Amino acid sequence: MSAIADIPAALSPEKIGEALRLIRPHVRHTPVLRVDMADFGAASRPVDLKLEQLQHSGSFKARGAFTSLMTQDIPAAGVVAASGGNHGAAVAYAAMKRGVPATIFVPEITSPAKAERIRSYGARLEIGGQRYADALAASELFVKESGALPVHAYDQPTTLLGQGTLGAEIEQDLPDIDTLLVAVGGGGLIGGLCAWYRGRVRIVAVEPEGAPTLNKALAAGHPVEAEAGSIAADSLAPRQVGDLMFPLARDHVAQSVLVSDDDILNAQKALWDSVRVVTEPGGAAAFAALLSGRYVPRAGEKVAVLVCGANTTAVKFG
Repeated sequence: MSAIADIPAALSPEKIGEALRLIRPHVRHTPVLRVDMADFGAASRPVDLKLEQLQHSGSFKARGAFTSLMTQDIPAAGVVAASGGNHGAAVAYAAMKRGVPATIFVPEITSPAKAERIRSYGARLEIGGQRYADALAASELFVKESGALPVHAYDQPTTLLGQGTLGAEIEQDLPDIDTLLVAVGGGGLIGGLCAWYRGRVRIVAVEPEGAPTLNKALAAGHPVEAEAGSIAADSLAPRQVGDLMFPLARDHVAQSVLVSDDDILNAQKALWDSVRVVTEPGGAAAFAALLSGRYVPRAGEKVAVLVCGANTTAVKFG
């Protein structure tokens, strides 16, 4: 089956462009920072960092949340989402701005920073088990009981469409890149980016060794269950990637790279020490692949790295 045949019409670049025009007043056009890897103790090489951790609610997830809320009818019960934290914060933020109720189910492993951010936007926060899959099951029961509109973190067309708007924005900022390194959890982000680029840029998927969800799916040829550990478990450790994104990743992800928890911690620290960029572990995973040498660019390769989340208490002030 051809790559184009696998891409739903709802996820075409044209539809992604329409979504970006729709949500443009509600999301930030986040900046790009060019750095020299020599500043991080590596071989000198220019690299562009897309600083999407500066997005509203602290991650790229705001794009999918606004797209979902602005393209569907919202019932009186409002919206409900299951999340490791960032998606929940984004849905809570978008719901606050749209004036609708939001109920967010999170697992016990959700970081205090993310739970507090969700509450700060006025959403009802519920703890739904130990892992994301448990929170998702609890949210699905809530949908049946309440009639609220579910907003899935990654396996929903409107979510993928919204995350794809980041690809359109990156192309505006960096039209000449060869390669884009992207952290992967459930796959909504990388699926949306694949739907936008469709092979015009090498997309490299980066996951923790303790949560190789897409890596195992690509090896198996279909989504499969994988481990759900690692320091980034609250953002990059679903039970398996989404069914909707998988054909996009299968056809358009050029390489899958795994990084260790130490690699991620080192990347977090390096980004703060060298350029004062604050990230959560999941937000630093893509940069970890480059800094650790798990991904080695070719000579002359123009590389961009997506820094995707900053909901952390890693930096303390005072």
